[in-house]
Amino acid sequence: MKQLRSAIQFLTIIPLGKEEGFFPEKMLPYFPLAGLLIGLLLAFFDMIVLQFWPAPVAAVLDTIFLVILTGALHMDGLCDTADGLYGGGTKEKALSIMKDSRAGAIGVVAVICCFALKYAGLLGIDCNRMILLIIVPAYARGGTLFGFKFLNYGRPQGGTGHAFFHRKIKISTFWGLLIPFFLSLLLGWKCILLNLCFLTAVAVILTFYKKRIGCITGDMLGAMTEILEALLFLTGAIQI
Repeated sequence: MKQLRSAIQFLTIIPLGKEEGFFPEKMLPYFPLAGLLIGLLLAFFDMIVLQFWPAPVAAVLDTIFLVILTGALHMDGLCDTADGLYGGGTKEKALSIMKDSRAGAIGVVAVICCFALKYAGLLGIDCNRMILLIIVPAYARGGTLFGFKFLNYGRPQGGTGHAFFHRKIKISTFWGLLIPFFLSLLLGWKCILLNLCFLTAVAVILTFYKKRIGCITGDMLGAMTEILEALLFLTGAIQI
């Protein structure tokens, strides 16, 4: 399927041969599926490294593996977003800072904190580890669909995410999220906690974006992916 292939090529560095085309709006429903593939590869990688190293080492390697697999696409967005939203006063100033390729102190701190949260979550996950490693990346990529749906793009003159905002997406675009949702049912009571955390985090992030500058950009979508992934890994590690 060309749309799924395009989504995987856009969100990862997985070699799938020559790119046959760019289908921005048609590939959106496949973002959660691309996340599932990332999760499957992460679970397989985790299973291998745990055969040779203790859990703390595996957690670090898993975190690095995610960065490499995605080409640091989302981490770069997190760094730029943190610099822009916390370093600029007006909307225009924030967008200008985000466009700057240089990393500021706030952005570096945000990346370090995100690494730390992911490490803590991955280290703490014990029960249903494989399922969580598979579905969390899918939820994180699927969560960005709400950004496409509910916020306007902040760079009408062009940008990384501009092609995805030509028209408002439909509710049917969210069908890919049903797969990680149904898989989450295997978690028992933690299914409720995971999905509640997901929906709450999405709502809080988008509300903050709207109040801060009233729009969203490709960098902000990348930051959203990283934040969701870190929070969901932490939620999966909760022990009650």
